[in-house]
Amino acid sequence: MNLNLDFSFYNWDLISNFVLKGLYFSVMLTIVATLGGIFFGTILALMRLSGKKWLDTPAAIYVNGMRSIPLVMVILWFFLLVPLLIGRPIGAEVSAVITFIAFEAAYFSEIMRAGIQSIPRGQVFAGQALGMTYGQNMKLVVLPQAFRNMLPVLLTQTIILFQDTSLVYAIGAYDMLKGFEVAGKNYGRPIEAYLAAAVIYFVMCFALSWLVKRLHKKIAIIR
Repeated sequence: MNLNLDFSFYNWDLISNFVLKGLYFSVMLTIVATLGGIFFGTILALMRLSGKKWLDTPAAIYVNGMRSIPLVMVILWFFLLVPLLIGRPIGAEVSAVITFIAFEAAYFSEIMRAGIQSIPRGQVFAGQALGMTYGQNMKLVVLPQAFRNMLPVLLTQTIILFQDTSLVYAIGAYDMLKGFEVAGKNYGRPIEAYLAAAVIYFVMCFALSWLVKRLHKKIAIIR
């Protein structure tokens, strides 16, 4: 079988006109979803560790529920159902941002919960002995150490998040994969376009994974 592959049509004009726009959205979505996911995930983690059932139960239901549903289904449900509820469309890009933050918060919550629980209880008791409140203890003693301990895992989840941004293709958002697809259709080379997209995703994620491993070794030395 001769595929007759031809990548000669790739040039800077093609990259700048089609791919960079999608890459910008993919990176932006990754950054926003990571920051939002960590923020709301930390809140969910604190709710689950509060020891108060009225906080723990709804947080546990949310986290376990989100982690039990495929991301692409959450994306589709939000994109299709929310406009029906509010009576107007919200756009693929906005829908993707909100969905990713809500979904990733559940995963970052479990990472942060594990990080908080990894801090020796003696340090928590020491903070309490100094007269710190629960909030002060978390802010000044526990969370800074938890973030440092969990940084490699948080970054690994961010890399997975970047890979998952390709799922916004399902609702027509213009991400990096969409950019390659449009370029392939315009030049009549869809196979080459998808192969190039796979290579770019692999190179970027492999490089980021290598950096995370280096960071993990440095953190291990600090410990």
